[in-house]
Amino acid sequence: MLVYRFARLLLAPLLLLSVLHAHAAAPASAASRAPNIIIILADDLGLGDHSAFGTPDIRTPAIDRLAREGLTFANFYANSCVCSPTRAALLTGKFPDRVGVPGVIRENADNSWGWLAPDARLLPAVLKPAGYHSALVGKWHLGLAAPNLPNLRGFDFFHGFLGDMMDDYWTHLRAGQNFMRRDDTVITPTGHATDLFTDWACDYLSSRAATPQPFFLYLAYNAPHDPVQPTPEWLEKIRQREPAMSERRQRLVALIEHMDAGIGRVLDTLDRLHLTDNTLVVFTSDNGGILANGANNGPWRGEKQHMFEGGLRVAAQARWPGHIAPGSRTERRTLTMDLFATACAAARVPLPAGLDAVSVLPTLLGQPQPAPTRDLYFVRREGGPAFGGKTIEALIQGDWKLVQDSPFAPLELYDLKTDPRETTNLAAKNVPLARTMGAALRRHIQRGGQIPWQAPESP
Repeated sequence: MLVYRFARLLLAPLLLLSVLHAHAAAPASAASRAPNIIIILADDLGLGDHSAFGTPDIRTPAIDRLAREGLTFANFYANSCVCSPTRAALLTGKFPDRVGVPGVIRENADNSWGWLAPDARLLPAVLKPAGYHSALVGKWHLGLAAPNLPNLRGFDFFHGFLGDMMDDYWTHLRAGQNFMRRDDTVITPTGHATDLFTDWACDYLSSRAATPQPFFLYLAYNAPHDPVQPTPEWLEKIRQREPAMSERRQRLVALIEHMDAGIGRVLDTLDRLHLTDNTLVVFTSDNGGILANGANNGPWRGEKQHMFEGGLRVAAQARWPGHIAPGSRTERRTLTMDLFATACAAARVPLPAGLDAVSVLPTLLGQPQPAPTRDLYFVRREGGPAFGGKTIEALIQGDWKLVQDSPFAPLELYDLKTDPRETTNLAAKNVPLARTMGAALRRHIQRGGQIPWQAPESP
């Protein structure tokens, strides 16, 4: 607590200057015209695990509502196949190893594979000069101590948990430790985590309804991450409706539908507070689902923790009434980090220098937008015998994808246009392309290697 308060004291002058700039740059009339922005992030949701995808054994009316009233991304990719790197990319607009988060950040330092770079500017800090009030409700997973805590990295309000996962959706503990916080205060709430995060998000929206100041709400559920622990009521509902479904699938569907009901409550709260028309809402997941838990990743190969399409391709919808055409769809390849640049464009905030993200606001608005010529680069660093502290990667250039799904395996090459399910490795048949893409991949690895991913040792 003392370290946290000392860090806040050091940052107070910068925060004050930022607030003063915000008031000078965004008078009430301008702020009232700026859109509110809500990004809702599920945790380990399979691409096929929502009914708008066409999956018959699951019902997700809230996610479906976003698709019906907004735009669906047909080719949306998480920035990594695991949690922390994707979250770092979302909040910085950069490939995750470029901000020090190539792998999962954990409470055990011997098994933690990232450290958020101190000089990385997060989205709430970038939005602040435009007058935005920013809140994180739910899962942070980018640090457990100062200086890498939400309130020290730009969020005005934090109500959620700091860690990678909960060992129990009811006790909210991780390895016996309590990482639940309201700002810097340790809290011990009661209830299922999905309900808590929904309640807190709706409370935040109610607190902002009376002010013309625009807000950015990052609502990060931990569902449907392990442990797959739905409430008894939701589980019984699925058992009654889908008696032939496997027990593991019933539990997962119950947990997902419970989360969807929470998203529905958030959307209903926007309606009740008359905030819907001026709010951009985006929904997606941090990576693909876990097949052993009964997840549906669509027709794609693989799952969470792997660099094949099933681990990277995720659901994504965006709604902004009067701006995004209802029921629209884009085939454009989009990365999680692009939401950073898109939010800045919607808020009319200049983009920071050096981003990897590309705004897709023209696409959302139904305007022509040529696809950028860029590499789509994915990285994950991990420990244990399977990784040894090394990384796995993937690189997409056009329709070609280079994959190294184990640090000890050779590179694989796939043509996503003719073989989107990655069934035929063409590395041996197309050696020149594999070598060219391999060189490009190494350049990304070198670039990310310029940024430390472990906290410096204390003198």
